[in-house]
Amino acid sequence: MDNLIKYRLSTANEKLESAKLLLDSEKYRDSIGRSYYAIFTAVRAVLAADKIDFSKHSGVIAYFQKEYIKTGIFDVKYSKYLQTAFQIRNSCDYDDFFIASKQDAEEQYCRAVEFYDAIQNYLRNKFADRKDS
Repeated sequence: MDNLIKYRLSTANEKLESAKLLLDSEKYRDSIGRSYYAIFTAVRAVLAADKIDFSKHSGVIAYFQKEYIKTGIFDVKYSKYLQTAFQIRNSCDYDDFFIASKQDAEEQYCRAVEFYDAIQNYLRNKFADRKDS
């Protein structure tokens, strides 16, 4: 695994830790934002393995959907997780008077942990396979 992939996974993990701290401090909007960025950064680690990146979130998401969800590499539920996280994060950051509940923040955090673990396992297996070749 190259340094950029490792860096992005480490950054995603740090964002997960921040999301948990914010959740425990009842800062639900900010926790949701960190959960989204944990997912987004982990997805960018996958893209780094393909030596590709995009300047916009929509490009990263579209590529991941096309190359990893539609091909069955990742379960389709991760498509929903990613889309929902993106939408609720936007609401938290940009919608006046948006109320983020504890339940929303807990759900987003749990999904982010699951998503991160799936990506970490995928990348470990991908690079373990290359060593065996």
